[in-house]
Amino acid sequence: MDEREALIKAGEIARQVKREVTGLIRPGAKLYDIAEFVERRIVELGGKPAFPCNLSINEVAAHYTPYRGDESTLGEGDYLKVDLGVHVDGYIADTALTFRVGMEEDELMKAAREALENAISTVRAGVRINEIGRAIEETIRGRGFNPIVNLSGHKVERYRLHAGVSIPNVYRPGDTYELREGDVIAIEPFATIGAGQVIEVPPALIFMYIRDRPVRMSHARRLLMHIKNNYKTLPFAYRWLQGFMPEGQLKLALAQLEKMGAIRGYPILREVRGGNVAQFEHTVIVEKDGAYITT
Repeated sequence: MDEREALIKAGEIARQVKREVTGLIRPGAKLYDIAEFVERRIVELGGKPAFPCNLSINEVAAHYTPYRGDESTLGEGDYLKVDLGVHVDGYIADTALTFRVGMEEDELMKAAREALENAISTVRAGVRINEIGRAIEETIRGRGFNPIVNLSGHKVERYRLHAGVSIPNVYRPGDTYELREGDVIAIEPFATIGAGQVIEVPPALIFMYIRDRPVRMSHARRLLMHIKNNYKTLPFAYRWLQGFMPEGQLKLALAQLEKMGAIRGYPILREVRGGNVAQFEHTVIVEKDGAYITT
C-alpha cells in the first residue's frame, strides 16, 4: 500500500467512525464510553488511533479526553466537539465535527462548517496558506462570530501529526508558505461566541513522546520505553496508560518525564471568556487544481 492508498484508507475509516458515533451522542451519555467506542472501532476497521479521541464540551475547544473513572456525561444543548484521528502505517487522517446534544445544528456550528467548506475551496498547489486563513476568518466573522486566532490546522506527514506548517484560521500577511502538490494538510476552523482565543488549563490528559532523556526513577524509565515502543511520535492518552502501573507511580513517572523533556503534555484548551466553541475539520491532499478530501 503506497502513501496515497494508506491516506485514503485512513480517511475511509475515519468517515465510517464519524457516522457510527452519531448514534451515541445523546443526553446522559458518558464521554468515556464514546471515546472507547471511537478508538475500538478504528482498530476493528483496520486502522490505529493517530491520537486520543478528543471530546471537548462547550467552552473547551480541544485536548479533553476522558480518563478511566471519568463520570462526565453529556447534557442537553451541549456543544460536543468530536476530534478523531486514524493512521494506516503512519499515514494520518484527522477529522472533527460538532454536535449540539439533543438539538439541531445552529448558527455557530454552521459558521464553522461553512468556513471549512470555503477554506477547502481555496486549496490547490501554489496557494499561500494565508488565503486559507482569509476564507475562514471572513466566513466566521461574516456570520457574526469570532474565529479562534491561536488555534490552527496543520501539515501532516507520516507519524507526524503536526509537521511544521500551521494552517491559520485568520489572515496574516506573514503566512506565506505556498501549498505544494502532494502536501497533506488538516484544516480545522474553530468558531466561538467568545473573544476568539484559548488558554491552557489543567490537567494534561494527552501527551507525546519527544526524545530519550536520562531519568533516575526506574518506573519512569520503564514507562518511557513503553511509550516509545507503542506510540512512537504520535500523541497518547493518560487513559491508555492507566493499569500499566499503579496510579500513584504513573502520575509521578509522567511528571518526571515531562520535567526532563522526554514527553510533552497538552493541557486542556478553553476559550478565554468561556464562550461556546464549534469545530469542523477535514484532512485533504493538495492537488494541482484542487484538494482531495480524505475524511
